Amino acid sequence: KRHFDVGHADEQVIMEEKKPSTKKIHKGFGKLILFGEHFVVYKVPALVAAVKASTTCEVSLSAKTTEAEDGAWSCGLIVEDDRPAVPGYKRKKRDEMLQATNLVLKHFKIDTNKQAVKIRLAGDLCPVSGIGASASNAVSLSRALADALGMKLTEEEINRAGYEGEKGYHGTPSGIDNTAATYGGVLSFCRTDKDPIFKVKKLPTPCRIVYASTGITSSTTKVVGDVRAKKEKDPKWFDDLMTKYKVVYAEAEAALEKGDWKKVGVLADKNHKLLQDLTVSCKELDDLVEIARKAGACGAKMAGTGRGGLMWAICLDEKSQNTVFDALSKAAPQAWKTEFA
Repeated sequence: KRHFDVGHADEQVIMEEKKPSTKKIHKGFGKLILFGEHFVVYKVPALVAAVKASTTCEVSLSAKTTEAEDGAWSCGLIVEDDRPAVPGYKRKKRDEMLQATNLVLKHFKIDTNKQAVKIRLAGDLCPVSGIGASASNAVSLSRALADALGMKLTEEEINRAGYEGEKGYHGTPSGIDNTAATYGGVLSFCRTDKDPIFKVKKLPTPCRIVYASTGITSSTTKVVGDVRAKKEKDPKWFDDLMTKYKVVYAEAEAALEKGDWKKVGVLADKNHKLLQDLTVSCKELDDLVEIARKAGACGAKMAGTGRGGLMWAICLDEKSQNTVFDALSKAAPQAWKTEFA
């Protein structure tokens, strides 16, 4: 268990903890970006799929304090992070997680100088770069806070609160991760000058996936910033890659709707090549992608931020999925099997 205690020294002592304001466990789904990471930041569509695993959150609130009297807890913030994670992830992401937490608290107008907040994160989603753990965190926290405050929020309002939390991790988030964490399923997603546009996709048949971690935790803020700097330095280079991506996206969307998984695999390979050209892949990702292809995957690519994190591979049947999983398990620190439907 990692226990983070935030606030001034005289705000860290819990005198008498009240009964938690909620017994419910609130979830935010993990996700894999199927097509469009990095490009989606610049208002072109992407395809994203939620995974079954999720982060859960419980929240306890004290009564608000006033200048005249203290509440039962005094005040301050405690976060207990009991999520499973790859080694080093929670330590490296600690400051970003706490910043995200404070942004969500601010969105709900909670002032920890006047009201104590205790948060416990858990669940079966293993945080690793590329699985949407930050959005899963922010969305589960948003659900738990809304319930603790007695607020009946729509999914759209939960999504908006999750987006605010994502800013603590990513600076300028695309919005795709929190949307998947909120709604689940397979989504097409596109940013606009106003609210993002997303649409749930109905797949004709299940899609078998294996995904694996490089064991490297990368900073989304830094990688997105690097891409932006390269784009500004050489707009034509970026525009050429964007044009190629738009073709891949259109073909991938059509193939997904038809359940043409062989075609989806071919397009995944093409998307990975574009991400290599964008300089966001790395040797570790490229090696895992190649291992998956040689083991029988009909296509594979990196997922998410890149320069570490995850890759995924698409498989046509259970036998192929098991073979690819075994191959990746031998080469990667961690690998998982799932399917999108």
